[in-house]
Amino acid sequence: MSNAKYVYLFHEGKAEMKSLLGGKGANLAEMTHIGLPVPPGFIITTEACIDFYNADRQFPQGLEEQVLEKVKILEETTGKKFGDPERPLLVSVRSGAVISMPGMMDTVLNLGLNDETVEGLAASTNNPRFAYDCYRRFLQMFGDVVLGIDHHYFEVVLESQKVDKNVYFDHQLTAEDWQQIIAKYKRIIEKETGKQFPQQPIEQLFLAINAVFNSWNTDRAVVYRRIHRIPDDLGTAVNVQAMVFGNMGDDCGTGVAFTRNPSTGEKSLYGEYLTNAQGEDVVAGIRTPQPISKLAEEMPDVYRQFKETCELLEKHYRNMQDIEFTIERGKLWMLQTRNGKRTVQSAIKIAVDMVEEGLITKEEAITRVEPAQLDHLLHRRIDPDAKLDVLAKGLPASPGSAVGAVVFDSDLAEKIAQEGKKVLLVRLETTPDDIHGIVAAQGVLTSRGGMTSHAAVVARGMGKPCVCGCEAIKIDYASKSFRVGDKVVKEGDVISIDGSTGQVIMGEVPMIDPEISPEFQKLLQWADDIRRLDVRANADNPEDARKAREFGAQGIGLTRTEHMFMAPDRIPLVQKMILADDIEGRKQALDQLLPMQQNDFYGILKAMDGLPVCIRLLDPPLHEFLPSAEELAVEITRLKLSGENAEELLEKEDLLRQVRTLSEFNPMLGHRGCRLGITYPEVYEMQARAIFQATAQLVSEGYTVIPEVEIPLVIEEKELAYLRQVVVETADRVKEETGIDFHYTVGTMIEMPRAALLADEIANQADFFSFGTNDLTQTTLGFSRDDAEGKFMHHYLERKILTDNPFIVLDRKGVGKLMQITVEQGRKVKPDLLIGICGEHGGEPSSVEFCHIIGLDYVSCSPYRVPIARLAAAQAAVNNRD
Repeated sequence: MSNAKYVYLFHEGKAEMKSLLGGKGANLAEMTHIGLPVPPGFIITTEACIDFYNADRQFPQGLEEQVLEKVKILEETTGKKFGDPERPLLVSVRSGAVISMPGMMDTVLNLGLNDETVEGLAASTNNPRFAYDCYRRFLQMFGDVVLGIDHHYFEVVLESQKVDKNVYFDHQLTAEDWQQIIAKYKRIIEKETGKQFPQQPIEQLFLAINAVFNSWNTDRAVVYRRIHRIPDDLGTAVNVQAMVFGNMGDDCGTGVAFTRNPSTGEKSLYGEYLTNAQGEDVVAGIRTPQPISKLAEEMPDVYRQFKETCELLEKHYRNMQDIEFTIERGKLWMLQTRNGKRTVQSAIKIAVDMVEEGLITKEEAITRVEPAQLDHLLHRRIDPDAKLDVLAKGLPASPGSAVGAVVFDSDLAEKIAQEGKKVLLVRLETTPDDIHGIVAAQGVLTSRGGMTSHAAVVARGMGKPCVCGCEAIKIDYASKSFRVGDKVVKEGDVISIDGSTGQVIMGEVPMIDPEISPEFQKLLQWADDIRRLDVRANADNPEDARKAREFGAQGIGLTRTEHMFMAPDRIPLVQKMILADDIEGRKQALDQLLPMQQNDFYGILKAMDGLPVCIRLLDPPLHEFLPSAEELAVEITRLKLSGENAEELLEKEDLLRQVRTLSEFNPMLGHRGCRLGITYPEVYEMQARAIFQATAQLVSEGYTVIPEVEIPLVIEEKELAYLRQVVVETADRVKEETGIDFHYTVGTMIEMPRAALLADEIANQADFFSFGTNDLTQTTLGFSRDDAEGKFMHHYLERKILTDNPFIVLDRKGVGKLMQITVEQGRKVKPDLLIGICGEHGGEPSSVEFCHIIGLDYVSCSPYRVPIARLAAAQAAVNNRD
C-alpha cells in the first residue's frame, strides 16, 4: 500500500490546502471548521488525479483502500450505509479544481441508489415520487457523465413522458411516471454499453471517481484552461459528500447566491433558488428560478439564517462569495462557497467598497481586478438616445452590448467567426459543450435559464454580453430561426443584445463612447500611487493624444510618422519624393511635405503639454507608399488593349519599372528605418525640422513641450552617431532661425538582436532606448508575424510548444533575455538612461510585469489600454516587492 495520503475527511482539511484539496474541497473543509451546516464527506486529492494520469489512467496504489476506510467513517457519521435497503447512504461526487472552472467538470448526484435502496428511500421518507425522481436523476447523470451516453437519449424519454401526461415541469410527474422512465433509462444504458446498470454502490462510486478524474481532460475542460491560462498539470480533486435533498416537497429547495451583485457590485444578496428541486436544476437552465429575495417570504427563518451565513463567509474570506445551498425539510445546508466570478464593473466596485468598509487594503483591492478585463469597460455601448426596435427582453446576465449575425450552433459560430464575421450565439440554454461557440461569439442569448445559468456564469467570466431566460423568443433549431410573436428572425439576420438591460434588439444599434465610473477613477488613482512604472500611450494624431491623456497617460511613447504620410492629399507628394531622380527633386517634394508634418507635430505636442512625446522618424520601406506592381500591370494591360492614351501608358510603364526597382525580397529586413535615413538623410532632416519648428512655435506660445526624437532599426553605434548629428544640426539651425531655445532628446528603438547585444556601445549616442518588441520578437524568433499567426502559430499553442502567442504575451525567455541585456549594458554606460517599451506588449499585463521586474521606466500602449497598463503596473509593484 502507498504511503501517500490521498483522501481527507472534511474536518482534516483547511482553506490553505487548496492546491491539494482543490478550491471546492478546501472551502468545504473551511466551512466545516467554522461550524457551518455542511453535509459530511471526504476529498480525494489533486495528487491522486495526477498519479492517476501518471499511471496511465489507473487508480494509484492505496487509493481504493483509503476511500473504503473513509466510506466507513461516513456511514458511522450519518447512521446510514451504502446499499442498506432501509437507511441507504447516498452521496454526491463532484470535481474540484484548484482554480475554479465553472461548468467545465462533471458531477454525479444520488450515488448509492439501486433497485433495492430506492424502495428504502421511498419508505423512509414516505415519499415514493421523490425517491423515484432521485433514482431517474442518478441514472441519467451516471449514464451521461460516467458511462458516456449522450444525454439526448435520456431527454427524449423524459420529454415524451411529459407530453404523454400533458405536463410542463418535471415535478408534475408522478412516482409511477418515474418508474416507467427508470425502466426505459436502464434499457438505454444496457443497449448503449452492452452491460446492465451497476447495482453495487461501491462499484458506482469508483466508476464515478474515475469519471471525474477523466473529466479533467475533456475537450471543454482543455479549451477552458487554454482560454484562462490554467496549467494542465494541476489535476482535479474529487469531493464525495452525503446527499441532502431539495426535492422532497415544498419545504425544500436548492439555490445559488452571491454575497454581492456579480454584475453591478451592489452590496446585497443576489441569487436564485427553486423550491422542490435538486442541485443542478438552478444552473442547468431547465426551469427559470425565483430571485433569492422571494425566499424571505416563503421561508423567513431559513432566509435569515442564510443571510447571516453569507455575511459570515464574506467576512471570513474577505471577498465576495458564490454559494450553493440546499434546504431539506426546512433545514439549511451549505454545499459550496468560493470567490465569486464577477464582471469587471462589479469587481471594481466591490474592491473599492471593501477598502472603504475596512475589509481589505488598497494593495489588495488593486489585485482583485483583472487588468485584461478592463478592456470591456473601455469600449462603446448602446446610445441611450437611440430608437431601438426591441424584440424581447430577458434577464441582464452579463453587461455590455453586442451586435452580430444570429447563429444557433456553436460549431458554426466558431467557423463563421474565424472568417472575421461577428456572430451572436442563440440557444435554448448553453452547456459546457458550447464553450467554443461562446468564445467565438460577440455575445450570448438564451431563452431559458437564470442569472446563474451556465451561459451567464461563463459569459460574465469572459466579459461577454449575455441575455438569459428570454422566454419570449421561441427557438426552432430545425428551421434555424426564432420567433417573437409574429416576427421571425432567421440564422444570419443581425440583432443586438444589451446585457445590462436584457434587451434583444433587431438590427445593428448605434453605440457611444465609454465613461469611467467614480469607483474606477478611485481604483486607478490608488494604482498610480502604488506603481513605479510610468504609463504612456502610442498616438499618431492629436485626437488619440487627447484620448490618451484623458485615460491617464503620462506622455506619448510612440508617434509613428509614416501614418501621417498615408493621407490622400500627401501620398502624391510622398510618391514624388520617392521617385525623384535627384536630391533636388526630392527636396522639392519634402519642402511641400514640411508644413504638413509641422502641423501634425504641433497638434500632438500641444495636446501633451508638459508631457514627453517620443516621435519615431520614418520607418517602413518606401515601396509601401507606392502603387501595387500587380495593379499597375493590370492597368498597363488595359491601356495596351484599348490603344488609347499613349502618354499615360508610358507614364504607367515607367512607374512600374521604378516600383519593381524599389520592391524588396524581404521588406521587414530591407531598406527601411535608419537605413533610409542614411541613404536619404534629407528625409530625416525634413522630419526633424518639422518637429523643431513645431516645438519652437509652441514654446513661443507658452507651452511646455518635451520632444524625444527616435531613430528606428539601429544595429550599430555609427548609424546612430551619423543620424544624431543630422538631428542635432537641424535643431541648432531652427534655434538660430527662430531665436527660441528648446529642450529635446535623441534616442533609438531597440528592435534588432544586435542592438540589444551592443547596447553599451549604442548608449554612447542615445539619450533613451525604447523597445519595439513586435520586430524584436520577429527577429529573435525568426517568425514573420503575419505568416506565423496565419499559418502555424495555433499548432504551436495547441501542442504546448509555446505557452502563449509571443506577439501578444512577451517571450520572457528569449526576447526578455535580450531586453535584460539591453538594460544592464545600457545603464553601465549611462546609469540614468531612460528606457521604455512601445510595442503592443506595453498594454499586456504579464508583459507589463516583466518590464517592472527588469527596471524599465515606462510602458506605452494604445490609448484605450492605458488604464489596463496603469493597473497592471500597480499589480506588478505589489506582487514583486522584496
